[in-house]
Amino acid sequence: MVLEKQLKRYRRHRRVRAKIRRGASPETPRLCVFRSSKHIYCQLIDDIKGRVIESASDFELKKADKKETKTSIAFKVGELIAKKALAKKITKVVFDRAGYKYHGRVKALAEGARKGGLKF
Repeated sequence: MVLEKQLKRYRRHRRVRAKIRRGASPETPRLCVFRSSKHIYCQLIDDIKGRVIESASDFELKKADKKETKTSIAFKVGELIAKKALAKKITKVVFDRAGYKYHGRVKALAEGARKGGLKF
């Protein structure tokens, strides 16, 4: 069961990355998402140079409310990465969901980044 889920994610990831490569340019970095069972991370990556421009995770947020959901935390991480990107004068990105379904925490992160000012 677990291997089947991993295989499906891997196939989705390859399909998504093939589409992203077509739109890659130095002006539009890739916003890559990694979702673990407890945390969420995202990075702005320049594929031409092969470097990480900025990164954000839920570790950078202040844990004020312990009853906060993982989805609301992901939304805040999206806003945080947008704030960092705008500080580096990046307004347009390509969203790489890394084979995860566009649902739940991944969707919340994307919506937070859009609200923060990034254009996909």
